[in-house]
Amino acid sequence: MIYLDYAATTPLDPEVRAGMEQALENHGNPSSVHAFGRKARQLLEEGRERLAEALGCRPRELILTSGGSEADALALYGVALARGRGHLVSTQVEHSAVLLALRNLERLGFAVTLLAPDRYGLIYPEQVAEALRSDTLLVSLMTVNNELGTLYPVRAVAELCRARGVLFHTDAVQAFGTVPCQVEELGADLISIAAHKFYGPKGAGALYVRKGVELFPLVPGKQEQGYRGGTENLPAVYGMGLAAEKAVAVLPQESKRLLGLRERLEGHLLALPGVELNGHPTLRSPKHVNITAKGADGEGLLLNLDLLGVAASAGSACSSGSLEPSHVLLAIGRSREEAKASVRFSLGRFTTEAEVDQAARAFAEALRRSRDDGWRATEAAEGPGWR
Repeated sequence: MIYLDYAATTPLDPEVRAGMEQALENHGNPSSVHAFGRKARQLLEEGRERLAEALGCRPRELILTSGGSEADALALYGVALARGRGHLVSTQVEHSAVLLALRNLERLGFAVTLLAPDRYGLIYPEQVAEALRSDTLLVSLMTVNNELGTLYPVRAVAELCRARGVLFHTDAVQAFGTVPCQVEELGADLISIAAHKFYGPKGAGALYVRKGVELFPLVPGKQEQGYRGGTENLPAVYGMGLAAEKAVAVLPQESKRLLGLRERLEGHLLALPGVELNGHPTLRSPKHVNITAKGADGEGLLLNLDLLGVAASAGSACSSGSLEPSHVLLAIGRSREEAKASVRFSLGRFTTEAEVDQAARAFAEALRRSRDDGWRATEAAEGPGWR
């Protein structure tokens, strides 16, 4: 089976797994004062420090969470509820964790503006500037789109917001470990990440909070400086630190390797009739390839891919099983039928050229099986494309 769904989750790195074993063996509570607790606290803070070093921030600027969705929620609810009222700006193509939080804030009386993307999924700083109001509290713009891979002008938007006295949050869950994501590079006041997107364990994430930013705690308690109560997941946090450290160390060469694989896969897929790329052609993550196969039955396409030994997805893993087409693809102008006939391939650390070639052949066969007779006739007349 060829795994090309790294944007949904990455395999746990064997070195990270080995490093987590010592944390698993320690059953102390990091908040306890006895020897077991002190050892647990030492490991917890070591994981936090490794993560902080990878992000380029201070350890105390990190609030440990259960993952990216909780980090997003803490950023949005935390800022909004600390202020009590006001206006928030985001986009139509954010992750569902952000969009659903904003919907809930609207129900609580906050005003929300969602910016529309262009056909590549891009949002421009000028759009943000036009949307800002005197009561705008927060702008939230993801670093990399989780479905398309499109890169956003995060630094420019961060500078714009700072000049206007507005807090800026970026969901960097899909970005960290794939593109440079240090705090000073992004310029954001709040940054969300999740360990399982960079070869760490599931169930661990973090929210970077720039010093001086006030948040309303969603889970009251004494842990995490009072911002997130509950006993920390020690093995997962320690593994997240190890994974972040390695992700940053290998990023320069790995990013270049992934870009080569991405271009190779794109070349194969786009040579097939009726297959079109979604997302920006160049301003895109090196691991994302999202395509629409016109005339194909989307469900049949994915099922046939799976039967042929390739794991891919129709979009965000958080929306899997949904009969509704991707909100991201609809926002960039795809019809409901086209959105349903779209597939996201995402490459990773263990992907090889041979797997890319084999996956492309499997896709060509899955496409043949999932198209109606009219498209088969077209394919026969115009040629079979790449095999």
